[in-house]
Amino acid sequence: MHRFAFFLAILLLSFLGACGREPPAGPAAGAPATVAPSAPPAAAPPEVAVTGLPDFSALVAAYGPAVVNVSTVVRQDQRDGGPPGIGPGDPLYDFFRRFGFGAPHRSPPPLARGEGSGFVVSADGYLLTNAHVVEGAREVIVRMTDRREHAARVIGVDSRTDIAVLKIDAARLPYVRIGDPGRLRPGQWVVAIGSPFGFENSVTAGIVSATARSLPGDAYTPFIQTDVAVNPGNSGGPLFNLQGEVVGINSQIYSRTGGYQGVSFAIPIDLAMSVRDQLIAGGRVERGRIGVTIQEVDQALSDSFGLARPRGALINQVEAGGPADRAGLKAGDVILAVGDRPVGRSGELPSLIAAIKPGTEATLAIWREQVERRVTVRVGALEDEPRVPASRRGDDPDTDRLGLAVRPLTGRERARLETEGRLVVENVDGPAALAGVEPGDVLLAVNGVRITTLAQFRDAVGAAGHTVALLIQRGDAELYVPVRVGS
Repeated sequence: MHRFAFFLAILLLSFLGACGREPPAGPAAGAPATVAPSAPPAAAPPEVAVTGLPDFSALVAAYGPAVVNVSTVVRQDQRDGGPPGIGPGDPLYDFFRRFGFGAPHRSPPPLARGEGSGFVVSADGYLLTNAHVVEGAREVIVRMTDRREHAARVIGVDSRTDIAVLKIDAARLPYVRIGDPGRLRPGQWVVAIGSPFGFENSVTAGIVSATARSLPGDAYTPFIQTDVAVNPGNSGGPLFNLQGEVVGINSQIYSRTGGYQGVSFAIPIDLAMSVRDQLIAGGRVERGRIGVTIQEVDQALSDSFGLARPRGALINQVEAGGPADRAGLKAGDVILAVGDRPVGRSGELPSLIAAIKPGTEATLAIWREQVERRVTVRVGALEDEPRVPASRRGDDPDTDRLGLAVRPLTGRERARLETEGRLVVENVDGPAALAGVEPGDVLLAVNGVRITTLAQFRDAVGAAGHTVALLIQRGDAELYVPVRVGS
């Protein structure tokens, strides 16, 4: 017992000594002091609070009634599912023509129906939708959420931005509020309302994936990319922010299956409203141009031009005598900004220039010889090619005898068809139909004379005799079709 008490006392004294021990003394007097370098404190990460999922029901209840279903009736091309006919190249064609009958009469192409979405932007009945929703429509019907239906007039179409303006004869309609897409940031919630696959007023939600996204063939639209579920039938419907404001028009999807795969694109609403105002006021959209071709600035080009980082739009060609040429711009200049709007990527430049009214001056910030400079350019007009209504039978006695309704092709249509032709057959009957001319045929020449305008076509037909030889392009083939018009 005494031995255990002795060891306990020794253990207690050791413990108290350790607890009361003084820290080691500093260096001896006269010894050099060594101070360990102190690392700067690491920057604390910003505090980010992600709250619960939002409830969209109040937004949908307030603005859902302004979203409409747009149904159209179009004439379907016989080559896209219609019954095959007898035309040039068919063995029976020469038989019928040799005996003076021409090819058998073709019935008009069948009618097809299409559906999309749209939304009311003013109480007096103006609506916005996509141009491709109403393209070629013979009839447009707008159906409201309360099941009322209205026949709509197409006020104007702008194929470059895929915007169409409709008008219905109604008053005191529910309409949407317009927001500012410039305030959108990736990661923000957005909501789409539309008619996917015909299911009216379907609501889907997601986030903004990116802004100012440029797509091939759409240089004039800085798209909003989202992951909102958008499917066929959603086209033309609104994209809302959480404040209930429309910030875009759902227009395209990226898909390898034809259905939604998580990548959707919307047209910014400020661009759409600008197009709307111009179509209502003048029936066409004016866009600026400066006459340059551009390319992206990558890291290698950035290094070679002495830029601190890749940015801007590199000019690789200047149109002789164009606005940029007159302002002194040249190949090798990098456009860094238009006015106070920086150009981060080359795809942002066309929409910035297009938004400038032709005839006004714009100040460009450019990079030349490793120095930033300012250049003033008087912006020219981008010659748009609006879809011109077809010349109908009865418009002209010369073309009337052929039975053709012809209109100019738009630039986008020419690119899609890969044709040098400028005129397309929209409707056909009478002698031309008997000869085998079809809607969609591109007119290249009349009796060996190349034609590019309606006036040239009328003059060539008027100067022709009893048989008019039309050179047409159909698909990848060119062929002559003789049309017998009688005396």
